[in-house]
Amino acid sequence: MSSRRLRNRLAVMAAAVVVAPMALFVPPVAAEEADASDLRVTYVESARWNTGYSGEITVHNPTGADLTDWTLEFDLPEGSSVHQLWNATLAGSAADGYTVTPPHWGAVVPAGGTYEFGFNGVHTGGNSHLVDCTVNGSPCSGEPDEGPQHGDLSVAYFTQWGVEERDYQVRDLIESGSAEKLTHINYAFGNVGADGECFMTDEPEQGDAQADYGRVVPAAESVDGAADGPQQPLRGNFNQLRKLKERYPNLAVSVSLGGWNWSRYFSDAALTPESRERMVSSCIDLYLKGNLPVIGGAGGEGVGYGVFDGIDLDWEWPASDGNPHNVVRPEDRENFTALVQEFRDQLDELGDETGRHFELSSFMPAGPWRIDTGYELDEIMPDLDFVTVQGYDYHGTWEAVTNHHSNLAPDPRDPGDVISTRTTVQAYLDRGVDPEKIVLGVPFYSQGWTGVEAGPEGDGLFQPAAGPAPGTYADGTEEYRILKERSGFDLYRDDDLGTAWLYDGETFWTFDDETAMTQKTDWVTENGLGGVMIWSIDGDDADGSLMAAIDAALGR
Repeated sequence: MSSRRLRNRLAVMAAAVVVAPMALFVPPVAAEEADASDLRVTYVESARWNTGYSGEITVHNPTGADLTDWTLEFDLPEGSSVHQLWNATLAGSAADGYTVTPPHWGAVVPAGGTYEFGFNGVHTGGNSHLVDCTVNGSPCSGEPDEGPQHGDLSVAYFTQWGVEERDYQVRDLIESGSAEKLTHINYAFGNVGADGECFMTDEPEQGDAQADYGRVVPAAESVDGAADGPQQPLRGNFNQLRKLKERYPNLAVSVSLGGWNWSRYFSDAALTPESRERMVSSCIDLYLKGNLPVIGGAGGEGVGYGVFDGIDLDWEWPASDGNPHNVVRPEDRENFTALVQEFRDQLDELGDETGRHFELSSFMPAGPWRIDTGYELDEIMPDLDFVTVQGYDYHGTWEAVTNHHSNLAPDPRDPGDVISTRTTVQAYLDRGVDPEKIVLGVPFYSQGWTGVEAGPEGDGLFQPAAGPAPGTYADGTEEYRILKERSGFDLYRDDDLGTAWLYDGETFWTFDDETAMTQKTDWVTENGLGGVMIWSIDGDDADGSLMAAIDAALGR
């Protein structure tokens, strides 16, 4: 992206939209003028060829007053320029920025209507989106939202596969009201290959470059209402995240590397100084420098720059078992420390070059034995901006007896090994971790069993089960948004434990509702922790109810 500041930028006005005959009988509102802060401008790259492209710009006027005179100013990413513009008047250059004003014959953007104009441009393979765009001095995407004002971290994982499998779009973060409540998004996941490097692919089970930056997002699913151009080099989730950050400039987006399925080769990548340098360099080049491989016509050098603000390490788990296919070594503990240091050094080097701070975080396990086996906390914490601590999956359908999967406090009724959020967090505090760097993970999904007897309390808790309960996407789990609509269940809760469960005499679901989320978040603030992390945001309902409960509690 060009670092030039705009002085003589591009301007846009529109041609009048044809007025329906009925409009002839509507009294004019000539005395009023549309408020610039209400205007919106959308852009789509409509065609691309060799070194040229076409773009279409639409000015949206949602106000009740006609717009007769306005100015659009913008810059373009380095390597792109305007060659010819029609239905508006153009001034400026790629070096100084462009200014677009109405054509000499005049044009009106009617109240509640739009005006469109277009241009041909020249590119060098990179992006063509409008940069630092303003209309009558106000941001083209609307006045930026400053995000939450409570000062705590609110981190949500956005899943790569959620768009296709769950129809949860980046735009849904706005529609649900969740985007304005978030400080961070962790995009899950980035993969590390057998050669120890970050990579992109469309090979099944290895990556989904199509979802990341290849899918043409239609207007109805787009953050700003403008469809992706079929030939533009950055599309899909990455382009939508870029647009989201224009509207929420304080929102940080990190790519999360690994996860349960893609931690297979972390041990190899972290094994030697050379392998660590190679892994970190490849991840930074791919995600932070935005050098995306060309796959399906999308990608190119630098086209993803600006989408991501940091790296989230999700190695599950150093020196202990995770997915059965993982490579595991006893020396993973020390090598993870060295890997964190290598990330911090290279991120700081990139920060010096760009004038930005690139964040580094890590997803950390529940259970003291995993902590001591895999992490030198005193060594790594100075290099991490914060850590997110697993506050869920304490129990699940890999066990044959029902139990809580995200209880805040130990349950005195629990006949087995007792684990809770309080004991998990205390393990980190006992090892010297600053509470302000601890972000508590909470689940937007449930764990469930079926074939469960009522037991002596009649609530199905701590009872043998026949197996996992049927789930929408996988047996044994269900998203909150789906579970809340289930009928025929009795709701049980324990306010002291900060947990809830459903039971119908046969099936048992342990989950967190709005009340439980509030209880957990209150505990976070009362104990001076850094905030709350959500796995994963697509489990919330259309109104963002769980996110709203967390935000309200953080804001108290």
